[in-house]
This record gives sequence, structure tokens and C-alpha cells, in this order.
Amino acid sequence: MTLKEQLVAYNTLLTREILRFARIWIQTILPAMITTALYFIIFGKLLGDKVGKIDGLPYIEFIVPGLILMTVITNSYANVVSSFYSAKFQRNIEEMLVSPTPNYIILIGFVSGGVARGVSVGLSVTLVSMLFVDLRVHSMLVLLSIGLLTAVLFSIAGFINAIYARSFDDISIIPTFVLTPLTYLGGVFYSISQLPGIWRDVAAFNPIIYMVNAFRYGFWGTELPLLQAYLVILTIGTVLYLFAIYLLRAGTGLRS
Repeated sequence: MTLKEQLVAYNTLLTREILRFARIWIQTILPAMITTALYFIIFGKLLGDKVGKIDGLPYIEFIVPGLILMTVITNSYANVVSSFYSAKFQRNIEEMLVSPTPNYIILIGFVSGGVARGVSVGLSVTLVSMLFVDLRVHSMLVLLSIGLLTAVLFSIAGFINAIYARSFDDISIIPTFVLTPLTYLGGVFYSISQLPGIWRDVAAFNPIIYMVNAFRYGFWGTELPLLQAYLVILTIGTVLYLFAIYLLRAGTGLRS
């Protein structure tokens, strides 16, 4: 395929993915906004004063970045895993695989759709956050880069989950038993500095902690090893991308 033809294929995939989640915004965008508002009311307003400050921030301000990034993670992942598995289930993925479309265009197309949904929901949740907190931005570059890189990473992870899934039940196993625990234990509602020694060392193996802390730095400028956060995200993202390309090339879970 020529470069122009590859761009047409990519644009077609991306447009389809965006229209897919935009048409059902009541199911894809609105629930995250309502859930976030409830988090702010319950944790921020009702419990925030009792918790006090964490890392020098009022509790409601401390949890804002984590709540926003949490919706980016879950929605990026969910969009790709459901979309690609549906393509497998309906067997229209075979049309893509037998076409001259390169594997990396297929992967990037689905991943871009996941990023689009994650960013859209993240922006919507940010608007809700502004009703409760006077947001300020310490570094827009860090906010945008961490948000996008995180969305890309979990979109690729959702793609890999969809490749291995054999039923609709399989696409919910990883989000339920892996993604949700890692997210809730990823420093969204607490600071890793509050953990006792051994648990602090264990928590250091949770990559979501680095993403949440870096995103929090983008808002409030809290101190952290920013370079380490980028290295963790880029390393994991690169490994997952190469693995996803390998699975596509090998036809894992795609050839009957």
C-alpha cells in the first residue's frame, strides 16, 4: 500500500471507532461524569475534611488528577477490548487481515479510537471536577503527554486482551481482577508516602502509581521523579506495542 492508501485506511478505522462510542455517549461518556461527581461528593466533600491534607494538598484537590486519569485508563482500555473483540466475533476482522492493510495500521487505528474515547471522557470528567475544585495547571506539557501516553498504553493492553479473548466474558476478566485493583491501589486516593516500608516497596511495582503521580504533578506541581515516570510508561508501552504487532503477525486468536 502507498502512504496515501495507508492514511485512508487509518482514517477509516479511526472515524469508525469515534462514531462507535460517540453514538452511544449515554453509555460511554455520561456514566463516568456521574461517577466522578459522586466520588467528589462522598470522598471530597463528606470525608475530605476528616482526612485533612495529603502532600500539602486538601484531600479533594489531591484526588482530582487520579480520578481524571482513572477514567482515561478504564475508557481507553474498554473501547479497544470491546471493539476489537466484536470485530473478531462478527468475523469482519478477517476482511482487514486479508486486505493489504499493514498490521501496524490496524493496531494504530484501534488504539487511536481508544485514545479518542479516553481523552473525550477525561475532558468531560475534568469539566465536572471544575464544579468542585478550582483547578490550576502547573505544566500543560506534562498533563497532555502523560494523559496521551497513558491512554495509548492501556489501549494497546485492551487490544492484547481482545486478541486472547474467546468469549465476551473474557474481555471483563482483566479489567475486573487486574486493572481495577491496580487502579485503586495506584495512588488515586492516597499517597504512597503514607504506606509502611514494605508496602511502599511493593507499591513501587504498580506502574499506575507513576502515571497518577506524574499527572498530579501536571496539575499541582507536587514533587516526584518525573523522568522515572516517563521511563516506566514508555518502556511498558513499547513492549506492549511490539507484543501486539507480533500477535497480529502470528495470527494468535485470529485464525480458526
